[in-house]
Amino acid sequence: MTARLSPGTVFPAAVAPSYDPAAHGVGIVHIGFGAFHKAHQAAYTDAALARQGGDWRITGVSLRSPEPAQQINPQGGLYTLIERGAGATTVRVIGAVAQVLAAPESPEAVMAALTDPGCRIVSLTVTEKAYGLDRANHGCDPSHPAVKADLNKPTAPSGVLGLLVRALSLRFDAGLLPFTVLCCDNLPDNGALLRGAVVDFARRLDPALADRIAADVAFPSTMVDRITPAPTDATRAEAARHLGVTDEAAVETEAFHQWVIEDHFPQGRPAWEEAGAIFVPDVGPYEQMKLRMLNGTHSMLAYAGFHGGCRYVRDVMADADLARLVSRHLAAAASSLPDLAGIDLDAYAEALAERFRNPGIAHETFQIAMDGTEKLPQRIFAPAVEIARRDGNLRPFAFATAAWMRHVTRSTLDCPPYELRDPRAVEISDRLERIQGAAAIVEALCALPQLMPEELTANRLWRAMLTDILGIMLTQGMRQAIAAEAATA
Repeated sequence: MTARLSPGTVFPAAVAPSYDPAAHGVGIVHIGFGAFHKAHQAAYTDAALARQGGDWRITGVSLRSPEPAQQINPQGGLYTLIERGAGATTVRVIGAVAQVLAAPESPEAVMAALTDPGCRIVSLTVTEKAYGLDRANHGCDPSHPAVKADLNKPTAPSGVLGLLVRALSLRFDAGLLPFTVLCCDNLPDNGALLRGAVVDFARRLDPALADRIAADVAFPSTMVDRITPAPTDATRAEAARHLGVTDEAAVETEAFHQWVIEDHFPQGRPAWEEAGAIFVPDVGPYEQMKLRMLNGTHSMLAYAGFHGGCRYVRDVMADADLARLVSRHLAAAASSLPDLAGIDLDAYAEALAERFRNPGIAHETFQIAMDGTEKLPQRIFAPAVEIARRDGNLRPFAFATAAWMRHVTRSTLDCPPYELRDPRAVEISDRLERIQGAAAIVEALCALPQLMPEELTANRLWRAMLTDILGIMLTQGMRQAIAAEAATA
């Protein structure tokens, strides 16, 4: 039986941490510990510790599953990061994680970590649906299950907003400085969004606490970018080949990484710039570029690719028609953006296409296709509105939207049965029940509340394009729709 990765493992010099992890204290609590965090923020922190030191190791928190803790804690927080470039693969052992706590099993330990005097940053990657945001009112949604539960039992919270507000309240009561709250999810102006939700949640419990959070707690915005597929047995097998030991927490990712951060950390921060992080006064333009070009194109190719028989993004790029549609969407998304100082959008589009082609990354289209109702408003609908205002070509965005509509019908015309993984799946299924035909489906989905902007739903050309494209997808199949679209791209 192969030994397990541990602090006592003797690593090859090329992969071992260049510092002693045990010599550095914990300064960050990360909520939403998973593959992306291990490949992104923890990897940046590891590089910062190696080059500048400091008490910035991470305590991870898993809000649901105990599996992340079971994987990494027996290994002393160590794990293998496999970076796959188009021409080479590199491997390194990350030492930035001290431990991972499973919140359902150890709620007291989670609160102790959040209220520890050494904790100066609380970062998060939990996906939008976990925050309980009310975008329309710039606050929290009291009907969201986690928000509702924590408002009813604020001293024993389990949701994101409840945990943050309870921890900040306890810190203030103890005379401790507040931590900086660092949202690292793909949300526009994510720092301000989370700040609004946290302050609103607190105000429903204690207006004075809300005022103090609003005045004293920093919520810098960020933009993150690194394609990180879910780890597989092959990931763990490759880690074992390189290290000679078993690593249950190994993760793989692409070589590319990007992190743009609003530089507002009153209690200090790691030297993330040592790993390439960019600190700016305004993240917005970078964030918009990434959401529309990378994420928007990802969504389009995920829905079209999955139903076109492409399991991975790299398979999409190997298909001439789909690759043509990817290029078209990148150009359309770029045309919706303002000029950005220091950014060549054409070069960025070429870099994205190259990343999508990377043969070393097995990023599943079905994984990317999840949670469409959370993703499409900023990825597809926002740029479509910009283009519509200029009387530009809406077709690329209509194709992406129609491909999503085809996906949520769960039709098995061109694929086996699949689960619709979306927070509004039940609502969508109820609306589509006993509805047939592309026009009726378009009508029903355009009427979903708080999803598609009125500027689009009221646009006759937009609805006509959706009906035309979806009709082909539902009657002739996605491959025929892709071929027809590519012929005019």
